[in-house]
Amino acid sequence: MAITASGLYVATFVDVLDTTQLALDLDLETHKVALFTSSLTPNYTTDTAYGVAPYNANEVSGTGYTNGGATLTGTTFTGAAGVATFDANDVSWTTSTITGARGALIYADALAGNNAIVMVHLGSDYSTSAGTLAITWNAAGIFALTLA
Repeated sequence: MAITASGLYVATFVDVLDTTQLALDLDLETHKVALFTSSLTPNYTTDTAYGVAPYNANEVSGTGYTNGGATLTGTTFTGAAGVATFDANDVSWTTSTITGARGALIYADALAGNNAIVMVHLGSDYSTSAGTLAITWNAAGIFALTLA
């Protein structure tokens, strides 16, 4: 199997809205984005967090990439016209040598559980050789939820 689609992690959002009352603040500047190879098979219903199966394997490695990924900056969670939107500044790994990045896992590094928020399918495998791997998020945001 492989990363074939983007998705939100259901268990995280259920924990936000049920009696668990998980304190997920999408405006925090502490969320991270970690890169994974196509060998990872996410389950958006049951997977829970960075660092536990299956996110304890298949993370990319190499020069210019730190295990755990990069910190997102400029994070926002806004709402208008019945749509809630999560966004952040674009992210990049400069002077990196990375092989086969297929998915970008955004997770809540500030929470003890490193709760998974969203996996962004990059569309194909990306590699660098002493270059820059950059992710330019969609102009409409990383994800949007239609609530109306």
